[in-house]
Amino acid sequence: MDQPTNTAEGAPRQRPMLPSWTLTVTDAFDVTPQLRRVLLGTDRIAEFTYKPGQDIVFFLPLENGELGRRHYTIRKVDRETGTIAVDFVMHGDSVGPNFARGAKAGDAVEVKGPRGRIVFNPEADWHLLTGDETCIPGILHILEELPARSRAFAFIEVQDASWQMPLDTSGDVSMEWIHRGEIPAGPNNVMLDRLSAFALPDGQGQALVIGETSNVRAQRRHLLERGMQRSQIASEGYWRPGRLGGHDHVDD
Repeated sequence: MDQPTNTAEGAPRQRPMLPSWTLTVTDAFDVTPQLRRVLLGTDRIAEFTYKPGQDIVFFLPLENGELGRRHYTIRKVDRETGTIAVDFVMHGDSVGPNFARGAKAGDAVEVKGPRGRIVFNPEADWHLLTGDETCIPGILHILEELPARSRAFAFIEVQDASWQMPLDTSGDVSMEWIHRGEIPAGPNNVMLDRLSAFALPDGQGQALVIGETSNVRAQRRHLLERGMQRSQIASEGYWRPGRLGGHDHVDD
């Protein structure tokens, strides 16, 4: 059974009871030099209900023989083939990228989910999405599934143009890839500076703010200072320096 985890405020947060799945690798290939897609099959695909932007929790073997929890966003679901696509950012020698690198047809993996609150709000007049390389799968999937004429603004921080990917959507999307160049990934002001220059549209908006935890927290506070309400902002830290696995709930 999942155990409580601690929030930033120190109070225990009970993990929800999530559906369990045994998925089987059907294929694995590079989408770009930095992103590798793993297709995972199940004969229970009709039971797999999710919202674009949500993730599944992988239980992957660690060096000590135990299983580590790793969260990866659902990139696409193909109901006809019964497969779930997950894109892995291939950064370094760590558990997730190593799994994707070695994945071959027939391999089985245990996951739980879907889970997550970074999802589209159909009641909002407009949508703001911000993130870094780790957020590309989730942001692109949300934008691809937008209803026709839904208005969205997306800012994705990447090192350079090699990370950019095409977008096919029915939504009214303004998308900007922000190149940080030699500035290291992680805590920085790249996205905050761009967000400060962004004029919030009229109407009731929704912001989905994801990426490195300290950057997410700074962006959330900035949007609150500019008049957005807490209920209008869904924010989650996908990673932070020194942390292995898990997400940070950013609610302050």
